[in-house]
Amino acid sequence: MKIISLETHVVAVPPPHVGGMYWIFVTLKTDCGIEGVGEVYAASFHPKVMVPAIQDVFERYLLNHDPHQVERFFRECYSSGFTQRPDLTMMGITSGLEMACWDIIGKAANQPVYQLIGGKVNARLRSYTYLYPENAHGQYDYDDPDLAAECAAQYMQQGFTALKFDPAGPYTVYSGHHLSLEVMDQCELFCRRIREAVGSKCDLLFGTHGQMTPASAIRLAKRLEKYDPLWFEEPVPPGQADAMAQVAGKTSIPIATGERLTTKYEFLELLQKGAASILQMNLGRVGGILEAKKIAGMAEGYYAQIAPHLYNGPVGAAASIQLATATPNFLIQESIMTWDGFHSQVLKQPIRWEDGFIIPPTAPGLGVELNMDVVRAHSPYVGERLHLLMDPKPFDVRTQSSDAWKNRWNTDKSL
Repeated sequence: MKIISLETHVVAVPPPHVGGMYWIFVTLKTDCGIEGVGEVYAASFHPKVMVPAIQDVFERYLLNHDPHQVERFFRECYSSGFTQRPDLTMMGITSGLEMACWDIIGKAANQPVYQLIGGKVNARLRSYTYLYPENAHGQYDYDDPDLAAECAAQYMQQGFTALKFDPAGPYTVYSGHHLSLEVMDQCELFCRRIREAVGSKCDLLFGTHGQMTPASAIRLAKRLEKYDPLWFEEPVPPGQADAMAQVAGKTSIPIATGERLTTKYEFLELLQKGAASILQMNLGRVGGILEAKKIAGMAEGYYAQIAPHLYNGPVGAAASIQLATATPNFLIQESIMTWDGFHSQVLKQPIRWEDGFIIPPTAPGLGVELNMDVVRAHSPYVGERLHLLMDPKPFDVRTQSSDAWKNRWNTDKSL
């Protein structure tokens, strides 16, 4: 069996752009007619850069190769250009193409991927979602703690047992910064209101995205401990495990991180430093399914757990579901609400979600198929914005303190 062709689809996500501005899907085809689909989660460059980059990697390392050679493919990509070090864009491309290979492998074997990477451990997967509170005008409104609490209660009634939110202010290119007292008050208020709304029936997942210095994160964590969150997410910018370990050593709240990291080497450092006990790899960035499985295995040796990150399209989610199903130290999977909306429309059959849990598919491969009519109707992406954005201005305690949690969203939820 050999891979003979590649198609790349850059799908524009309709407003309000839940899951990012666009999704990059790749489709591989073999000489025996089997097709596999994957998703590239790489936000550093515009799709007009990514599409030829994906084509280059395909032609160098996959064309006319057997899709079963996943280890060879990963090592050649990882070493491309005499590098042999984590590179976000290369690993994003590698991840999407690698999961498409696994889709082919599973279809050739007539088995779900999870049966080929250890077998089913979890018959259903606990899931969580961000809060998406709607105001009286039907618009998402992330500014009001009371509205957030109402939304939390509604999601709890749907079956969710864990809910995530981030009221900690803007994500700027100059972070980490020290939060103002007003922003810390707002964070505590959100926790209090949501805890009152859900009691002990839902875990609170306090999601920050590298906004803080270690000192500021420790101050905030002490305020939040009384509400007993399941985790404190990415309290300091990524890439400095010692700084995150400082926070982990000063709070009883478990530290979760990993959405912006890639390969086993970056995650190993987190474990060695005691910087996090919950690893949040994104399957479309980390290096693919096999690399994520290796990370999960390392975490198991440290008695740490995985909670795969997902703020992109449903093909990346399908890969995460395969990994989670076969992983004994799986904790929880990020969902985007109940996988309705555009996430369901772009697939022939939506991801199955029931009473707070994702039900792993039984179909071979990744278990999903793109609805090409929908893909074509929303392709190509013609905007100039990247998948996600950060505020280009430094944090300003006077101009942003009272509006910090309001300004961070722009027109889409930039996570």
